Amino acid sequence: MEYSFHVFNALAETGVMMALYRCLGALDAPPVVLCIGSDLAVGDSLGPVTGTLLCRRGEFRGFVYGTLKNPVTAKEIKYIDAFLRKTHPGRKIIAIDAAVGEESEIGLLKVVEGPLRPGSGANKRLGRVGDVSVLGVVAKKSAFSYSLLNLTRLNVVYSMAEIVAGAVSSLAIRQLDAQKCV
Repeated sequence: MEYSFHVFNALAETGVMMALYRCLGALDAPPVVLCIGSDLAVGDSLGPVTGTLLCRRGEFRGFVYGTLKNPVTAKEIKYIDAFLRKTHPGRKIIAIDAAVGEESEIGLLKVVEGPLRPGSGANKRLGRVGDVSVLGVVAKKSAFSYSLLNLTRLNVVYSMAEIVAGAVSSLAIRQLDAQKCV
């Protein structure tokens, strides 16, 4: 199942949160959030910016891997999934990354049930990671996708990061508050 929300839709944050809830189901602990990307190219920085925003939010109590200060790039993917599963057994993992797509898809946030395969937009064959994927389409897919990531608007990436960070934070708070009421 895939859910899509445009970055400039006023209800995108709520939509992303609800899609995450639908894909993850009930949580007994905050999810582990894996934010993939690099700050070396604006278009590839969706993950680290989201991770940084999540860490700065006082209300999110989960584990966040991948920030601007300590990025997790696609190169580490072959090790990170096993590490997360061993370090956080039974926890749901939300994987967040930038993506390329059709020109009409630029600005879409996609929540996909299932793991994420980072680097596929750059034709890299890397492992899968996560239980749920959040992809932000930041550029048009082409033979030169990597160079286009440097031409991506920071406003689009930052707006997407704010929406995803807000949705993940709200999801964790909502889930854990609901358990307190039982």
